[in-house]
Amino acid sequence: MTIAPFVENPEENRPYFQRLRKLSVDIAAKKVNNVTMSILSMGMTNDFEVAVEEGATMVRVGTGLFGVRDYAQI
Repeated sequence: MTIAPFVENPEENRPYFQRLRKLSVDIAAKKVNNVTMSILSMGMTNDFEVAVEEGATMVRVGTGLFGVRDYAQI
């Protein structure tokens, strides 16, 4: 799982997603006992399309569903 930096241009996060995908593949290839690499969680509302293009199988889109949070009330 990764949460890339918040950026205006989602393409800026592509290298982070590419690197995590490579790490995921490398770890899976080692066939470590009791380690399963079936889910690649990366990408959020603002960059999920790039994350999916780079292999994400799970994304977080809370802001896309529920809107921007109001931290002033906390």
